[in-house]
Amino acid sequence: MVRVATHPLIRHKLTRLRDVATPTADFRRLAREISLLLAYEATRDLPLESVEISTPLETMEGQRLSGKKLCFISVLRAGNGILDGMLDLVPSARVGHIGLYRDPETLRPVEYYRKFPEDIKNRVCIVVDPMLATGYSAAAAVQSLKTAGAEKIIFVCILAAPEGMLCLTEAHPDIEVITCAIDRELDDHGYIRPGLGDAGDRLFGTR
Repeated sequence: MVRVATHPLIRHKLTRLRDVATPTADFRRLAREISLLLAYEATRDLPLESVEISTPLETMEGQRLSGKKLCFISVLRAGNGILDGMLDLVPSARVGHIGLYRDPETLRPVEYYRKFPEDIKNRVCIVVDPMLATGYSAAAAVQSLKTAGAEKIIFVCILAAPEGMLCLTEAHPDIEVITCAIDRELDDHGYIRPGLGDAGDRLFGTR
């Protein structure tokens, strides 16, 4: 249930994203470009149905998406940094948000905001957050979606730590996780090593 996207363009852009010398504007653009490529990975197994259309020359049988519609769930605030790239690919998708912050003492998530589409049960939910570090926030976000009725959930991130991957998959073994890389470890402060720093701060130019 874990898929590491290894496309050469993803590897190239991820290297630039990690570089401490990459300025905020470039970091934001690269994150958006990577998220679009990850969206291709997350949507590659969507079901299709046949439909008859007319080209300028003749009628033919084509294919279009069928079944459940998409919903992107952004884990605030950093999730918004990769949400736009996903919407570039699927502009008709619905968008939900869940606000979580990490308690600096326990590293556990605290939910402060939640807003999902009413028909969340009938949609494929793609949760987006740049970093899967401890895994606590990711697991809490998925649980919040399940409580709201979501049945098909995919978690997409740019980087993951082994500890976070273990936490999320043990809490929710039924969901698929898609990432660009699984890094070495977490440090004592819960940051991914080698990582890319604090994704939210680098996206928005804060500290």
